[in-house]
Amino acid sequence: MMRVVLLLSCIFSITVISCNNADVKNETIATGKESELRQQVAQYPDSLLLKENLVQYFREEGDYKLALKEADNVVTKDSMNDRFYDIKATLYFEDGDTINAIRAFEKAISINPQPEYIISLGSLYAQTKNPMALQMADALLHAPSANAQKQALFIKGLYLSSIGEKVKAITFFNACLKLDFHDLFAYREKAICLYNLGKYTTAIDELKKAVAVKNTYDEGYYWMGRCYEKLGDKKQAGESYQQALQIDPDYEEAKAALKQLSN
Repeated sequence: MMRVVLLLSCIFSITVISCNNADVKNETIATGKESELRQQVAQYPDSLLLKENLVQYFREEGDYKLALKEADNVVTKDSMNDRFYDIKATLYFEDGDTINAIRAFEKAISINPQPEYIISLGSLYAQTKNPMALQMADALLHAPSANAQKQALFIKGLYLSSIGEKVKAITFFNACLKLDFHDLFAYREKAICLYNLGKYTTAIDELKKAVAVKNTYDEGYYWMGRCYEKLGDKKQAGESYQQALQIDPDYEEAKAALKQLSN
């Protein structure tokens, strides 16, 4: 991030007029897009798709406050709209508000217990060490029509990992991988458990499998770097962090780790 800021600082004085013009143009385009979407909603007030498009616009702009406001407008008028409670939950989660994300998912499920809502809520319960995660997982396992056995096993593993039961958690991630050896999240969480158990070489082996499945899996390379650091192999650690950053230049954890490594 610093390199980009410095580059912009160097050229700012030369291009100040063109930059200002570009900013005005971009702002005009953004304002025009919002105006167009609002006009469509006003013209067809019963269209939930158009309202969802408006929410998505604000989401893409990073304006979660306005995105949530538009979603709230829908559920205020239609309190049984599970889809928009799901949307609200996603927005809250992306904005870092886990508590309200959980509440919104709970509301969506109370209206319409769709498997995808249960999976999302179960995952959040697991990450927040809430034993209700196990109930969500069991609900999925006891509903064959949900076709979510792998997700249920993953939720159980995630919960056990979050409460420190790393060895037990690994058995569930192994079960996920037995069902689907392409499951990147299961590889990652298994590797993190192994990392926490001090089994760094074994964790690297799992992460290598993950990046073999998807060679642009940035988190796989990042965690490899973490493991190599623990093994004292700074060269491999640095290369792993660099690989993660080649895939995602904005990967903050990888940038911080690489910087710390060079100090």
